[in-house]
Amino acid sequence: MKKHIKIISLLSLAVLAFSCTDVIDVDVQSAPTRLTVEASLDWEKGTLGNEQTIRLRTSTEFFDTTSNTEVTGASVKVINDSNGTEFIFEDQNDGTYTTNAFEPIVGQSYSLEIIYNGETYSAQETLNAVPDLTILGQSRDDGFSEDDLEVNMVFKDPEEEGNSYFFKFQKQDELLPVFEEFDDEFVNGNEIDWYYESEEDDDTEETEAFEPGDVLHIEFYAISQAYRSYLQILVNQIGGMGMFDATPVAVKGNCVNLSNPENYAYGYFRVTQVVKVDYTFE
Repeated sequence: MKKHIKIISLLSLAVLAFSCTDVIDVDVQSAPTRLTVEASLDWEKGTLGNEQTIRLRTSTEFFDTTSNTEVTGASVKVINDSNGTEFIFEDQNDGTYTTNAFEPIVGQSYSLEIIYNGETYSAQETLNAVPDLTILGQSRDDGFSEDDLEVNMVFKDPEEEGNSYFFKFQKQDELLPVFEEFDDEFVNGNEIDWYYESEEDDDTEETEAFEPGDVLHIEFYAISQAYRSYLQILVNQIGGMGMFDATPVAVKGNCVNLSNPENYAYGYFRVTQVVKVDYTFE
């Protein structure tokens, strides 16, 4: 008799538990499918910079699990605006378009032209020179914590006003990088000291300080002011977006649809010079 009572009780609890489960529907705004452009022509200082890749995809709804979004069959080229030289990017049939003939020139303006589904997309950017970056070493002096290691760097900002930069820091074996963008509004023409220490994780509110043997990959870019503004909006939206936050507005890049302005593309066409270096903590 006791065994029957125990089984009945357990079944009752199970039914009660399932009956108290509510389904929450998250209302996500829908949006038209758009062309997404990943066109970062980054010229690493000290290299030819001739090999470049542009990737095209289509956008999807927030909860859409579609994996095949690669765009093939498009016409993609970059044009030197001064002499009209065209660099054709060949379709690799996997969403990527490549060239091994690009000629990066500091101070030169370039235009991107994409023809897709009978519509023409266009964007323009200028290649700015990046200063040399010197790694001074490491210390515990400049960061928020006097106990944590940071890497110390220095570079000389050119005297011309209006220079913009961003750093990309990525610890070896970590999935996501950290971006820091800034301009020379208050430091124009000066030698600039910069440091980076490991940042606090927004989810765990914990900081994993650098330890001896850790390897940090550093990329230092010279960028346009327009791209810096785009980065600021993009990073702020990603950093502040939660499951039940208001849906952020679409972040428009510089790719304009000349055939149908309302059907604009996502993404950005940038042309930059970059310094890349790895630092190993001691």
